[in-house]
Amino acid sequence: MLILRLNKAGMPQDWIHPEQAARLYCQDKVLFELGHDSRLLRGGHNRLGIQSTLRLASIIACDGKVTDLSGKVALTNRYLFRRDNDICLYCGQRFSPRVLTRDHIIPRSRGGKNIWTNVATACRRCNHAKAARTPEEAGMPLLAVPFRPNVYERFYLMNRRILADQMSFLASHFSHQRDWQVQD
Repeated sequence: MLILRLNKAGMPQDWIHPEQAARLYCQDKVLFELGHDSRLLRGGHNRLGIQSTLRLASIIACDGKVTDLSGKVALTNRYLFRRDNDICLYCGQRFSPRVLTRDHIIPRSRGGKNIWTNVATACRRCNHAKAARTPEEAGMPLLAVPFRPNVYERFYLMNRRILADQMSFLASHFSHQRDWQVQD
């Protein structure tokens, strides 16, 4: 289980391991907790035989530097394919990430940029069929409108194993016109 670390303003900062979260708790840097899921860490026993325990919330806000990550969502194939739910936006079929490609809606050879709003997930067959044409020219309309993820959507894209309360927190900040779902 990874823990979602927020800054004191409530903005996501990082996915951290339970050991890192335990350190923040012990250093008294956790300002508040969110969510209902938690993890119990067990430590050593004292001379009376009582074992120490530490309960870690699945979402913690910590004191420290406030970092603005709002415009920093790297365009990688991993994130792109996850944004599009591993679905080819031309034929609508779901594929394994290893057979998917990044298609430039306006081809780079024609001045198209390598930006979130100009790329779509495509299977190899559709990408090859579209070639260096626009979707309209190829007669292959897009099934969804490409978008640039916001910071909350970025944290969804980063982690494949999100707990329900973490997903609820992140999804409450997603752009409302998008239909996001947790992948198994």
